[in-house]
Amino acid sequence: MSRHRLARCGEEEAAQYLQAQGYTILARNWRKREGELDIVAHDNETLAFIEVKTRRTLTQGTAEESIDPRKQSQLARMAQRFLAEHPHLAFRECRFDVVVVDKTVLPSQIRHYRNAFDPPDSV
Repeated sequence: MSRHRLARCGEEEAAQYLQAQGYTILARNWRKREGELDIVAHDNETLAFIEVKTRRTLTQGTAEESIDPRKQSQLARMAQRFLAEHPHLAFRECRFDVVVVDKTVLPSQIRHYRNAFDPPDSV
């Protein structure tokens, strides 16, 4: 399975998981030249920007390790742009979640980190 297809499969599993948890998906694979938001959803009164990481091996480290400060800054910038382009979305709170689809084990496991990080001050 290609890396691109693996990522898409993981994002589909994550979206199904989130919907089962009561999230309403507002956008998937929202792309701009600067980057992409995998999933934007609301969880009750909170708007969640959700990064999905899928791993089938650990050769590049764990999925959690890949959400480094550089990635966090990029996600925060993309979230700001999303909000600027969607001013009708008036949520009092926003947060960043990470959903890991771990295919290094069978059956695959999903780990969901709510409020996984605070946006960097520089954004």
